[in-house]
Amino acid sequence: MSTIPENLKYTRDHEWVETTGKDKARVGITDYAQKQLGDIVFVDIPTAGKKLEQNATFGTVESVKSVSDLFLPLTGTVATVNEELDGEPELVNTDAYGDGWIIELTFTKPEELKELLTAAEYKAYLDEE
Repeated sequence: MSTIPENLKYTRDHEWVETTGKDKARVGITDYAQKQLGDIVFVDIPTAGKKLEQNATFGTVESVKSVSDLFLPLTGTVATVNEELDGEPELVNTDAYGDGWIIELTFTKPEELKELLTAAEYKAYLDEE
């Protein structure tokens, strides 16, 4: 069974969101997603500094199996990209909710947080898949 931390919010596209300030959030992919992808070999985030709408593609994760798009869980600006992933993309596999975070975001529509899934809702969603 995949780990699903209680303090995070989730998307149906298997991204997680941790609010880190009034309008700041850290985003990554869930433990479930990294297990589905397999060994991650490259993370590409060409959108640093760009303003994007909720659900816009902000990058890709490449594994030995496939390439998957990443979707922005909240409207805002991609403020920071996890530079550690350039040399160690496998951090997404080994520590999906910690050192394997992908971007930090400055979000502009806090009401969108209400649209994200709680840990219990995400678990129920996974049980349906």
